Amino acid sequence: MSAATTDAHTWPELWKDLQIVALDVETTGFDAEEERVIEIGLVTFSGERVVERWGTLLNPGKPIPPEVQTLTGITDEDVAHAPVFADIAQELSERLHKTGLCAYNLHFDRKFIDTELKRCDLAWPIDAPTFDPLIFAKELQKEHRKHPLGKVAERLGLTLENAHRATDDAEVAGRILYAFATQLPTKLTDVLVLQAQWEQMQARAEAVWKGRRSADDGPSAALQAVSMLGASSVGLGPAYIYGEELDPLRAIYMSVPEVSR
Repeated sequence: MSAATTDAHTWPELWKDLQIVALDVETTGFDAEEERVIEIGLVTFSGERVVERWGTLLNPGKPIPPEVQTLTGITDEDVAHAPVFADIAQELSERLHKTGLCAYNLHFDRKFIDTELKRCDLAWPIDAPTFDPLIFAKELQKEHRKHPLGKVAERLGLTLENAHRATDDAEVAGRILYAFATQLPTKLTDVLVLQAQWEQMQARAEAVWKGRRSADDGPSAALQAVSMLGASSVGLGPAYIYGEELDPLRAIYMSVPEVSR
């Protein structure tokens, strides 16, 4: 079996054979350096089956803005006696290792979790295969202009009963990923490369829409994930992903069309 090993851990060849932890955070705001996590939820999938749910409210050490309280239903009173992030940091770090990771709009959740972990001398596992169902939704539900979690779930026949609560959002994010499975490659490396391609194309399209270029913004998290797995360890993917280019990372960049203002 083709596989990649990092820290003595072997990832499976097929992504659906990978244990995947879907995650979500609720926060006091948008800036990970200034704001804090008020709730975190992790849902572990084995195949399409949920095998564990884990989550907790967190005391952010600062007031929760009224608009966040309205959005999430989480109040200052709710978190007054909750643990602080440092209390759960070690357990969280262990739960994030040796597993695939999934989040809807992954960059947001990853930035907050990594920032909080670094305050505790820990870090996000950079070797983990990561999945962002939002990237897939933007491509596979292209006929729709907007792709909020609840609407994408509804289009797929999934139910989100408690929106903006971490464990519920995490579970639906994972279920969306599996709902798209029949439209995605089966091999782990192939699906990560395709995700990276689509992410780069979407970023370029957004840059054009905003009237700016982003070609020099640096590699995305998806690109880094492919790099960590490494084509030489896992094997090259099908031609419809890589075309004629033999280096998958180079292929990703070459596959993204040039854009103009």
